[in-house]
This record gives sequence, C-alpha cells and structure tokens, in this order.
Amino acid sequence: MSAPEPVFEAPWHAQLFALTVHLNESGLFDWPFWADRFGATLARHGLARALNGGEDYFNAWLETLETLLIDAGHARPGDLRALRDGWEAAYLSTPHGEPVHLKAGPSV
Repeated sequence: MSAPEPVFEAPWHAQLFALTVHLNESGLFDWPFWADRFGATLARHGLARALNGGEDYFNAWLETLETLLIDAGHARPGDLRALRDGWEAAYLSTPHGEPVHLKAGPSV
C-alpha cells in the first residue's frame, strides 16, 4: 500500500491555512467574508496567469490574508514587508537541512 499524497505541497501552505482558520475561529473575520476576498484575489491573479493550486494558490492566499489584516488595522504594510524580508534573509543564509531561525524584528 502506498503512502497517501500530502494535502499541502509545502509546510508553509499548511501553516498559512491553519493560521487563517485560527483567525477565523477567533472571530477576526467570518468565513463568507474571507471567501469573498480570497475569490476576488484568485480572480485577479487568474486573469494574468493560470493558478496551479500549489505555490500560486497559496501566494494568492497569503496576499489576501495580509491585505485583510492591513485593511482591518491589525497589521501595518511596513511590518509585514520587514517580517517577510527577515524570513527570506534567514532561509537564504541557513545551511540546507538546518532549522531556520528568524532574528528579532518588528512584532506584527
């Protein structure tokens, strides 16, 4: 018997999904509101290029969540950019197979 295929292509996809569900369950937004915003992002991205349900899909998911948090006043664009840049610097400077550690920065 073969192992089941993973539901998510990458760990960050699962983490982003779990974070979104947590924020929804915490009452930050309701699911129909989320679905409308995510649908609009997918439509906007889909007009320029096809989405494959993997990396493209979750980049659109992340864009939607970031925009929603900014619009609701729960995050600032500069802080999100700094956090994203920090993670990029951390994983680019981490040897393959080693855990990635984010240096202290702005809290969002």
